[in-house]
Amino acid sequence: MWTADEIAQLCYAHYIKLPKQGKPEPNREWTLLAAVVKIQTPANQACDTPDKQIQVTKEVVSMGTGTKCIGQSKMRESGDILNDSHAEVIARRSFQRYILHQLHVAAVLKEDSIFLPGTQRGLWRLRPDLSFVFFSSHTPCGDASIIPKLEFEEQPCCPVIRNWANNSPGEGSETLEGSRNKRSCEGPDSPVAKKKRLGTPAGSLSDCVAHHGAQESGPAKPDASSSGLTKEELDAVNGTASGSFKVVDIYRTGAKCVPGETGDLRKPGAAYHQVGLLRVKPGRGDRTCSMSCSDKMARWNVLGCQGALLMHFLEKPIYLSAVVIGQCPYSQEAMRRALTGRCQETLVLPRGFEVQELKIQQSSLLFEQSRCAVHRKRGDSPGRLVPCGAAISWSAVPQQPLDVTANGFPQGTTKKEIGSPRARSRISKVELFRSFQKLLSCIAEDERPDSVRSFLRSRGYTGFLILMTDVRLQPPTPSVCGRFR
Repeated sequence: MWTADEIAQLCYAHYIKLPKQGKPEPNREWTLLAAVVKIQTPANQACDTPDKQIQVTKEVVSMGTGTKCIGQSKMRESGDILNDSHAEVIARRSFQRYILHQLHVAAVLKEDSIFLPGTQRGLWRLRPDLSFVFFSSHTPCGDASIIPKLEFEEQPCCPVIRNWANNSPGEGSETLEGSRNKRSCEGPDSPVAKKKRLGTPAGSLSDCVAHHGAQESGPAKPDASSSGLTKEELDAVNGTASGSFKVVDIYRTGAKCVPGETGDLRKPGAAYHQVGLLRVKPGRGDRTCSMSCSDKMARWNVLGCQGALLMHFLEKPIYLSAVVIGQCPYSQEAMRRALTGRCQETLVLPRGFEVQELKIQQSSLLFEQSRCAVHRKRGDSPGRLVPCGAAISWSAVPQQPLDVTANGFPQGTTKKEIGSPRARSRISKVELFRSFQKLLSCIAEDERPDSVRSFLRSRGYTGFLILMTDVRLQPPTPSVCGRFR
């Protein structure tokens, strides 16, 4: 049907076609990439046809880049700022914008769309020949980035095989052949280089710092109760695997455990982290309230990617069918644990919601503007290698598909403009809500979903004004993250 490399190549090619605005400065900045790809299967193809015999159509419908997240003190009740600008979150919000447009095409313009009329008035369902694949150039920050580190690794750009305890390649993973030719990602200003100058052994830090934070090493051996690793993983961490690849540590994430909940043990080596915990993204001094991308993607796998507002128009949530990760430190077990395994005991869900079986694969292709790729290109060039401060949002919509932000606002926004309509990203909460308002106002009253009609009847004209003006209105929906978003 499709391969991980095909999905990655399609996303990389689409990124190259985007304008330069918001992209990293050459040889000085790096960023991360995420996208949603629409997969269309021909109607005449039988469902039981082997994947390799099915010719599908692939199209990028949303894309995002970014590595930043604002602190708690900068959040605004008006919803006109992007709290979280990590690539995965930008891509998902861009996808919501695409869904809104497709609902407008179907419900208002009465034209071909990704949706078909549902069985209930005003509701729509996804066409059966369509599915969506999520691509990210790096593993999501948080739980999915807590993965084993092998002794021979010189830099984190080669994939870690799925069954790393017995050295057998797993689903969607790459073999380790050719990794000896990989060059280190360390720069003259990297944490590793600084440690070397201070006389600290280089093994005490990872070879490259990704967007999920610093990653360190240590010699201590973990136990099952402290680390949360499986017995098979612990056996490999504490000794040498059958393929002679010794697991000496784990890659660590900068995402912090949710305040007030179970925390990391912070012991040396593989016992530093506890896996499976909810985490918030780290901030520079100012703590954030944004959940890690691993936690958010796990949530999407239960509640869908559409969000609470759009569920008013849908019979069922819109789920991802697969996740593809670019070349980076990778563990199939960690990805499955973070995105699906932690939610298996979720028993009470509203009708239509369920924990999805998610296909997870890794591509062998490296994103050309990732940290490792940029470091290779720049060689020994002077100056620091820093993450790009801008975030790019792109949606497959006819009007203004591109949106570039910095610090949560459109790039170039001045302090005087903050609070005005021109200082809002097109994927901010307030703008997505106004798109929802516009869609609702264009639909005849007798064609609106029952959930909206009942709300308006119970609240009368005042309720209508609230629905049309209050950007903070959020319909009831299952929540797993409390006050954290």
